[in-house]
Amino acid sequence: MKRLKVYKFILVPAVLLSLQSCFVAKDYQRPQVIEDEFYRTDRLPQDSSNVNEISWRGMFTDPVLTQYIEEGLENNIDIRVAIQQIEAAQAYVKQGKAAYFPTLGAGANVTHQELSGNSQFAALGNTSIDQFDLTANLSWEADIWGRIRSNDLAMQAAYLQSVAGHQAVKTELIANIASIYFRLLALDEQLRITEETIENRESSLETTRALKEAGVLTEVGVQQTQAQLYRAQAVRVDLVNNIRLLENTMSILLGDAPHDIQRTSLAEQQITTDLKIGVPAELLRNRPDVIAAEYNLVNAFQYVNVARSNFYPSLRLTAQGGFQSLDLAELLNTNSLFANIAGSLTQPIFNQRQIRTQYEVAQAQQEIAFLNFRRALITASREVSDALYNFEAAEETIQLKTLEFDSYDLATDYSEELLNNGMANYLEVLTARENALNARLELINAELNRLNAIVDLYQALGGGRE
Repeated sequence: MKRLKVYKFILVPAVLLSLQSCFVAKDYQRPQVIEDEFYRTDRLPQDSSNVNEISWRGMFTDPVLTQYIEEGLENNIDIRVAIQQIEAAQAYVKQGKAAYFPTLGAGANVTHQELSGNSQFAALGNTSIDQFDLTANLSWEADIWGRIRSNDLAMQAAYLQSVAGHQAVKTELIANIASIYFRLLALDEQLRITEETIENRESSLETTRALKEAGVLTEVGVQQTQAQLYRAQAVRVDLVNNIRLLENTMSILLGDAPHDIQRTSLAEQQITTDLKIGVPAELLRNRPDVIAAEYNLVNAFQYVNVARSNFYPSLRLTAQGGFQSLDLAELLNTNSLFANIAGSLTQPIFNQRQIRTQYEVAQAQQEIAFLNFRRALITASREVSDALYNFEAAEETIQLKTLEFDSYDLATDYSEELLNNGMANYLEVLTARENALNARLELINAELNRLNAIVDLYQALGGGRE
């Protein structure tokens, strides 16, 4: 009989261990979704020097811009919200670690009973009973199927996802500050050119009036010059308004009320980064939204493990001990001590399909997380490709727009000289002036596009390091 009890004692753990070998929680394996075909890299050098290994301080060298970025990282509200999300995720990580340990609780109870006069206790002369309890409870669950471990790993992944999310917010903030700063510089330059144009057209208006009095021009020429002056003045109003709106936007990014934004000039901006971004497999390793998407996949994968473990028995050990007495004065007496210990093995059989539903939902959520991870990679590859092509196109456009402006500027000089010699009509002069102004403004936009392409590339590759 004793041997039979020993065999039973050995048999139960042996069965559990054999089942564990079949159903233990699986380890996460990174899916093979990063492929060279995701990238259009026909113009990329095979080089180990990567833009995504350069800090934002190396990308953006304007000292005023650098100061604004530092201020934004310190005070921006979105950054502070992301930090609190990290704190919350870290608290869950600590909870996941604590799940390996037993739970311990203590309590004190007082029970008073008024007995029936016809009860057996009343026959003994007791009409009421007081009982005093001082107890401690201990409970521990054996992690046979890896449920606790999977929960712990899921919470760790959620924490790392929040850290990556914080980095993504920082990257986006830096990119937004730089983009708005460059836009302000471009508007400043356009405003300067517009104000020069207004001065020139005011002078031209006086000239056309004089030419009219001399009989060289008609009132039509005067009115056309006047209309061009009004148009330039209207452009100035729009530019000033856009500058104020962008300054307000920048102020909010810096975590401050709207105020004037000090800045340098568009001509002072220098691109010092060598645009070599390495082999395709390395392009996205620092991109925080991709990292966050993968940690979300890890989190979903581990919760599938948790849901799967709910199909199998759970082994729990519980213990209770303390003091129990009918007399408060004798509560802490050694004769009042009591203790009990129990082990339970619980196997779910029928629970209205709740466990099956949880498992199927967890599997669906894992597939959603995988698809979001893949979409993050594809989107990132497109943004890298877009930024590179935009930079290349902007450089070519700058060259062409410079030549275009030079041609229109020279045409303006020639047409004015011909007009003064009576060899051209005033419409040709007006057209040449308008074309020269438009070409100059478009040249500024092309320079802005080149700077924005640098910002986009910085963001597309994950933002780099501090």
